[in-house]
Amino acid sequence: YIQACGMSNLTRVSEFILLGLSSRPEDQKPLFALFLILYLVTLLGNMLIILAIRSDPQLQNPMYFFLSILSFADICYTTVIVPKMLVNFLSEKKTISYAGCLAQMYFFLVFSNMDSYLLAAMAIDRYVAICNPFHYVTVMNHRRYVLLLAFSVAFSYLHSLLHVLLVNQLNFCASNVIHHFFCDVNPVLKLSCSSTFVNEVVAMTEGMASVMAPFVCIIISYLRILIAIFKIPSAAGKRKAFSTCSSHLTVVTLFYGSISFVYFHPLSSYTVKDRIATINYTVLTSVLNPFIYSLRNKDMKRGLKKLISKINYQVD
Repeated sequence: YIQACGMSNLTRVSEFILLGLSSRPEDQKPLFALFLILYLVTLLGNMLIILAIRSDPQLQNPMYFFLSILSFADICYTTVIVPKMLVNFLSEKKTISYAGCLAQMYFFLVFSNMDSYLLAAMAIDRYVAICNPFHYVTVMNHRRYVLLLAFSVAFSYLHSLLHVLLVNQLNFCASNVIHHFFCDVNPVLKLSCSSTFVNEVVAMTEGMASVMAPFVCIIISYLRILIAIFKIPSAAGKRKAFSTCSSHLTVVTLFYGSISFVYFHPLSSYTVKDRIATINYTVLTSVLNPFIYSLRNKDMKRGLKKLISKINYQVD
């Protein structure tokens, strides 16, 4: 697994070993079956959300536009991680090349950041819809929500590139065993035999800022929304206003709750608990998103029923 590093006594890894969720042979097939089902449900659920939004004219507004992009990002997000997991569950050689590891890390960061900024864009949309409904069409016009999407994508790619380039500057010597089920930043940094000080400083400053910026935006938007809802005189009006953003609020809580548990502490304290908690936002959130948005949203329910009726009609 290693190649000689020139004239020095150090060695540089050419590939890594992913330990996964369990090292016990008897756990591999049940884990394979579980994550295969979760992956297929993620693909099917998010594809149905995208198709329902694209095919229903009544869902052609910024909120559902962002939701369709979020579903696409969730598909990509899980595809970066889960297929390699599934292969490793059934393989004795649980390796990933050095280049493959960096590529997986890069796209994982890209789509996780896209999720974060799309959730912020959706919070802004809900704020405008509830707090400024008469100017919603002019404020959230086509140009503005396309710019929000462009910023989310561009920033995610640049942010991820910075972290991967910094990781690529490190030396990885002797140990090549990653105590995780994919090439996440913290477990990879723990293998480095050179100083990770710069990486940690960037992660705790630029990295935290890039995560906290959309989160703060979401918090401010919902504080303004709550103030507006409390001013509505009727209880029915309050329920209707809150129902329009309850699905989004649930997803935000799941996503940011698990991320804050895993990443907002020192690198040295990274443990098995963090590995298990990572499943929440890498796999479970992507699985649950379609159910949360479809079961708690009347418009999405109607759109999905129309789509399923069309599919059934074409099959018949």
